[in-house]
Amino acid sequence: MFPHNMFFLIRIVFCLFILHTVDALALSPGMDEEEALLGLYGDKEMISIATGNSKPIAKAPAVATVITAEDIKEIGATDLDEVLETVPGLHVARNPRGYNPIYTFRGIFSQFNSQVLVLINGIPITNLFFGDRNQVWGGMPVQAIARIEVIRGPGSAIYGADAFAGVINIITKTKEDIKGTEVGARAGSFDTWDTWTLHGGAWSGFDIAVMLEYGDTDGQQETIDADAQTFLDSRFGTDVSLAPGPVNLQRENFDARLDIARGHWRLRAGLQRRRNVGTGAGVAEALDPKGRFASDRWNADLTYYNPEFFNENWNVKAQLSYLDTSQEVEEDVRLFPRGADFGGIPEPDFPVGVIGNPEVFERHIRFNMSAFYTGFKQHQIRAGVGMHYGDLYDVKEVKNFTLDSRGLPRPLGSLRDVTGDLSQAFLRERDRKNYYLFLQDVWRFSNDWELTAGVRYDHFSDFGNTINPRLALVWLTRYNLTTKLLYGRAFRAPSFAELFNINNPVALGNPNLDPENLETLELSLDYHPTNELHLTLSLFHYWWNDIIQFIPHPKTNINTAQNAGKQTGFGAELEAGWKLTPNFHLLSNYAFQQSTDEQTDENAGNAPHHQIYLRGNWEFLPHWHLSPQFNWVIDRARASGDNRIEIDDYSIFDLTLRRRAIKEHWEVAFSVRNLFDVDAREPSPVGTLVTPIPHDLPLAGRSFFGELRLHF
Repeated sequence: MFPHNMFFLIRIVFCLFILHTVDALALSPGMDEEEALLGLYGDKEMISIATGNSKPIAKAPAVATVITAEDIKEIGATDLDEVLETVPGLHVARNPRGYNPIYTFRGIFSQFNSQVLVLINGIPITNLFFGDRNQVWGGMPVQAIARIEVIRGPGSAIYGADAFAGVINIITKTKEDIKGTEVGARAGSFDTWDTWTLHGGAWSGFDIAVMLEYGDTDGQQETIDADAQTFLDSRFGTDVSLAPGPVNLQRENFDARLDIARGHWRLRAGLQRRRNVGTGAGVAEALDPKGRFASDRWNADLTYYNPEFFNENWNVKAQLSYLDTSQEVEEDVRLFPRGADFGGIPEPDFPVGVIGNPEVFERHIRFNMSAFYTGFKQHQIRAGVGMHYGDLYDVKEVKNFTLDSRGLPRPLGSLRDVTGDLSQAFLRERDRKNYYLFLQDVWRFSNDWELTAGVRYDHFSDFGNTINPRLALVWLTRYNLTTKLLYGRAFRAPSFAELFNINNPVALGNPNLDPENLETLELSLDYHPTNELHLTLSLFHYWWNDIIQFIPHPKTNINTAQNAGKQTGFGAELEAGWKLTPNFHLLSNYAFQQSTDEQTDENAGNAPHHQIYLRGNWEFLPHWHLSPQFNWVIDRARASGDNRIEIDDYSIFDLTLRRRAIKEHWEVAFSVRNLFDVDAREPSPVGTLVTPIPHDLPLAGRSFFGELRLHF
């Protein structure tokens, strides 16, 4: 009954949209529509990733969300994942390896989550190896974040590869965002503590911002009660599994960022250092309490931006950027524990465990230049060119096993460095060159109508060419109601693991792969019936083709990457923001999606069909803020071939109490997460013959955090 009730609710809200247009406030005489929108929505609701130019979110040719630093403080978030879980149509699931986040947009789910493009200040942080943010992610603290802009839906016509199911742009703070010096610290459950220092000021004509963050945690230690080794024990008569046992989620983070600006130039540089990063539920989904990864992510970019390059009609931006990223091993990573046996010899095959220490090093150089031209009446034209050079320049591996034709480990005799040995290494060193150009026209063909048409051409050195268009028709139905009809096509580039994996019969690469592609059609209504109430409704339908999957060869039974899958989906997202009193406001959203695996004609699985989010902020005394939030994840089906019962729903309630302006400069906050200690779980992957972790991945129980800030 629930889905029907929700559809009924959507229909009611849609009717209210129409009825309220009759009574909507008229545009004040002489007021420009853009000014009216700014007055209604405020600067907070400006967004730039939809077109490359700042624009009121209501008029942006995309379904988008903006989250500010104030929003992040309001919910007491400590990590990027906690922030993104509040976005309608976006759910954060988990990969067993390191519990890396899976940002699931509108039912598009995959273990490595390479269908989502994450940008920092507009620059991709995608790694070549798996097409994700790095296998050693280790979380991302939030103190340096000024705002997060999220597009739900495709963005390849602007951003190219991997702007597929959604785009997340993280914008770091500048001098204007910090305004002085801030020092803060946080401590809480799981032996967690964080500290940060921010400074923004001027020096010799330069605007300077410096941000340092350091954090250390043992991580939540919820119990995995059965793992891959549990199954192997039952098959080979051993008893060495470490399950039941806790997940391994400790980590140590250091983040440093520098932002220097003068005139038309801006230089940014950063380091994200990750140490002691635990293996989560195990690299091979067998518990490994001692394995440790590390990673360094160095970045720098030099940007030139001139809004009046030749004259007021030319707006030019050029950017050169560099990213160096690594996946390293600090302590031996055990795929299977000590005493693991696969029936090959009378004694245990692996008395010290199956050890595999893969390391990968990449560098990325990007250059792009774009220009807006507004000299033609009613048109804003944007054109640009760019290139990306990605180099997976070093692959290292130390291991004590090889794999037989069934994918089972066989001893190598000792721990061996097989770096450079193409008969044993897991991946070849490769590089990728990508050249592209794009063109976009925003045509305001009447006072109330605007058409955005764009197309981008990409050439890749390893898989060829792709062209991705988009169309967006935006109708300012009334000054407080906007209607959008959107079409977009996107592509996801095959990762190097999918193209070039070797010596791995369970996941062998295929250099003849094509990119995955996606077409999406959306209808969105954005309505502000009063200054206190804001409603949006978005409907979408997508077609996801050429999904890359590892398919067993009928004769050899070896799994090889192939463009084999197809998925379709549709759904709706409803958002509401309501300022009930000057001191109390509510935010809420509801998302529904239904996705189908077209090969099996069954539900695509893993992603929630329904998600409800509710948050309040109440200033009950001067400078005292109470912010409860509630997240309800509902109805997750299993993927085709997974015969387990459906995973349970869960609802998590968090609470944050904040006191600002203590003796003018001090601020203190206290948060409790998962207040009612709910047993919440995310789906574990299904195997071909057996599911390694049958009872899914447990999330953190009740936890507490206290925070202190000094701003001067």
